[in-house]
Amino acid sequence: MAPTDDARGRLAAATFRPVWIVLAAVAAIHVLGIRVPRPIQYAVLLSTVLVLGLPHGALDHLTLPRARDRAVTLRGVAVFSVAYLAVAGAYGLAWLLAPTASFVGFVLLTWFHWGQGDRAHLAVIADASHLDDRLIGWLTLLVRGGLPMMVPLIGFPDAYESVARTVVGLFDPAGGAGWLGLLFEPTTRLALGLGFALLTLATLALGYRAVDDRRGWQVDALETALLWVFFLTVPPVLAVGIYFVVWHSLRHLARLITVDDVATTALARGATDRLLARVGRDALPMTAGALVLFGALAVVVPNEPGSLAGVGGVYLVLLAVLTLPHAGVVTALDRIQGVS
Repeated sequence: MAPTDDARGRLAAATFRPVWIVLAAVAAIHVLGIRVPRPIQYAVLLSTVLVLGLPHGALDHLTLPRARDRAVTLRGVAVFSVAYLAVAGAYGLAWLLAPTASFVGFVLLTWFHWGQGDRAHLAVIADASHLDDRLIGWLTLLVRGGLPMMVPLIGFPDAYESVARTVVGLFDPAGGAGWLGLLFEPTTRLALGLGFALLTLATLALGYRAVDDRRGWQVDALETALLWVFFLTVPPVLAVGIYFVVWHSLRHLARLITVDDVATTALARGATDRLLARVGRDALPMTAGALVLFGALAVVVPNEPGSLAGVGGVYLVLLAVLTLPHAGVVTALDRIQGVS
C-alpha cells in the first residue's frame, strides 16, 4: 500500500525539517560547550518509556494485518502475542546466560533495525529513488543504523564503555571485563571509525551516481551529515534518548499511518486529534504490558540497579528483548511494502 502524495507530504512535514532543527540545536548547544547533567540525560532516555519509545512498538500486533489489508481478530492477536513473547523471552534468557554477548548482539540488532527504519522512511516518505538499487539500499541500512551505534564509540568512548559495563553488570559483576574492553581500545576505535567513514562516503557516492532525480538523495545526504555531527558532539545517553523519540519512533509511527486506512483518512482531513487518539488507543494495551515487563526485569536481574544509570540499564535490556521480535515484524513489513 503506497501513501498518497498528500499523506506523504504531511508526514514529511512532520518528520523531516522540525526534527532536523531539534537535532541541530542540541548539537550546537554542545559544540558551544554547554553540558547536560547525567541525571537529566538518563531522564530523557527513560522518558521514552511513555513518550513514543515503547508505544512505537506497541502497534506490532496490528501492523501486518493492516499492511495486508486483513481484519484484526482476537485469535490472531493472541497467537501473535504468544509468539512475540516467546521470542522476547528467549532473548531474555540469553541475557542471563551470556550478558556480554547479548549486549553486543543488542548493538548489532539495533544497528540493523534502526537502519531498516531509516531506509524505509526515505523510500516510503521521501520517495528516494536511489534506494531502488538493492546494493545501495543495504549499504544505506548499514550506514544509517551505524550512525547511532558506531559514531558515539568514536566521540565518547568512556561514556559508551560506562553504559556497556553498567548494562552487562546487571547480570555479571565483572561488567564484561575482558574481550568487551577490546572494543574501546584506541586502535580498534580508530580502525572502526575510518572504516565507517569510508563506508558512509562510498554509499553516498553510489547513491548520487545511481539516479538523475536526486531530491531523495539530497535528503539522505543532509541527514547523514547531520547525524554524524549530532552523535559526535552529544553524549551517547542523551543522543540516543533524543534520537529514539524524535527520529526513529516518530518515523516508525508515520510509516504505520500509511498502512492504516482510518489513520490515513484522518490525516488527509487534518483531524490530528482523531489521529492521535487512534494511535494512543491502539498502543495503550501493549504499552501497559511492556511496563509490567519492565518492572519484572528490574526484579529478575541478578544485581540490583542501585542508581539511575542502573535503571536505565534495565530499560535498555527491556528494549533489547522487545527489539528482536519487533525487528522481525518490521522486516515482514519491508517485504510487504517492497522496501529493498
